[in-house]
Amino acid sequence: MAEKKDDKSTWAIGGGVLLGIGVGFFFLQESTMAFVGSILAGLGFGLMVTAILSKIKKQG
Repeated sequence: MAEKKDDKSTWAIGGGVLLGIGVGFFFLQESTMAFVGSILAGLGFGLMVTAILSKIKKQG
C-alpha cells in the first residue's frame, strides 16, 4: 500500500495561484498584463507560504 502523505503545505501554491486568478479577473478588462501579474503574484505568495510552513514544521 502507498504511504499516506500528511504534508499539505504544498497546497498553498495551488491556493495562491487560484487567489491570483480570482484577483486577476477584476483587472482583466483594464489590462491583460495585470491579470498575468496577479497570477504570478499569487504563485509567489503560495511559494512563500509553503517555505514558511515547511520551516516551521522542521523546527517543531
